[in-house]
Amino acid sequence: MKIPVIVIAFLMGVLVSPPVIQAEEKKPYAHYWMTIETHNMSIPGMPSGEMSGMEGMMGKMMGMPEFGPTRTLRLQLNSPRPLPPDPDATHDIPPGQNMGKALPLLIPAHEKAAPERYPREEREEKIEKPKFRMLIYWGCSEEVRPGQPIVIDTENMSPTDFGKAFSGRSATHQSPPSERGGWIYADWPNRKSTLKVPKDSSLLGSHFIHGNYTPDIKFSIDRMRDFMAPVEFTSIKGSTSESIRFQWKEIPTAIGYFATAMAHNQQAGETIFWSSSEVQDSGFGLMDFLTPADVQRFIRDRVVMDPRITSCTIPRGIFKGAEGSMLNFIGYGEEMNVVYPPRPDDPDQPWNPIWTVKVRLKSTGVTMLGAEEREQRQPRRMRERESQQYKEEMPQEQVQEPQTPPEESTIDKINKFKGLFGY
Repeated sequence: MKIPVIVIAFLMGVLVSPPVIQAEEKKPYAHYWMTIETHNMSIPGMPSGEMSGMEGMMGKMMGMPEFGPTRTLRLQLNSPRPLPPDPDATHDIPPGQNMGKALPLLIPAHEKAAPERYPREEREEKIEKPKFRMLIYWGCSEEVRPGQPIVIDTENMSPTDFGKAFSGRSATHQSPPSERGGWIYADWPNRKSTLKVPKDSSLLGSHFIHGNYTPDIKFSIDRMRDFMAPVEFTSIKGSTSESIRFQWKEIPTAIGYFATAMAHNQQAGETIFWSSSEVQDSGFGLMDFLTPADVQRFIRDRVVMDPRITSCTIPRGIFKGAEGSMLNFIGYGEEMNVVYPPRPDDPDQPWNPIWTVKVRLKSTGVTMLGAEEREQRQPRRMRERESQQYKEEMPQEQVQEPQTPPEESTIDKINKFKGLFGY
């Protein structure tokens, strides 16, 4: 049987055809993140300078979080290089950071868990459906707008309805360097260095990361990526039974703002939640770092406030009868994303990055609402007793009564705040 010539030619072409050229596989490269935050926990009506002077004493005496503006910094590195016998890496910092010449990056050490002496008993646990009721409001306005609140009642809602009520706009997922297979992970602060970031610290200038398991990483930080100014409320007027108007000082490097407030009405068994979004959105995922692209998108959607806005009003009476109303505020900062070497302009040119750097920032603030109302409801005798007790606890050199007492003393303001936290 003769095989047609065309078939023979086809078979020969298959046998001698050149191999398919595979696309060049990208090599893994190092990732370095700097997470920068300014936080301010404040007492309504007390200047930030006065807060800074009281924060250490209050933290020790009351066991409460640190008051006044604070700065935090976290450094995280992922490197694909093999682990050397004596791993060592440092981040050389600019002089204005006021934290020495360098910060050590350490690989976390984990102790092996002790084996269990007795086997665990497998118990079948009955998971009960959570029971709670939440009212969700939104928007900066004097009055509650039509269609509000959204009521979340777990006893009378299906899982689908429950999920819809909590849904909101989703931000771009961010995955900082972490401990994972095949990669070296190192960070700061760590067991070797837990320096507190000074209040006058500045990240401006040149930064250099180097060591025996990371490539040399060099970059500079400009003013837009330095520590952000703290959130400072310049005025909070109103009561929980009325509308509450709050104003804040503009944060020069902020690219957008967002605020939430929450309280619990014990008598009604309800949690009340409000956000500054102008459209219905839970906002539960927005009190964190956002990419600049997300911030701009959410400003267009009227969820995030434009950075030129410096005031907002919580609608009338939504917190009436509630205790411990808390206001949370965030100013989003710019990002810096650097890759080395830079991507070539010609897409056909080979490109193999060696390292990338991400610098992300935010400024957050927390304060209490309704302090004046609670002060009025609290019996006078109890207020006097708390004030006297606080004076006795204070160091004697600080208990000096001014000849002309101010309209409201620092101690009175602190006692209000103590009462709101149940102290």
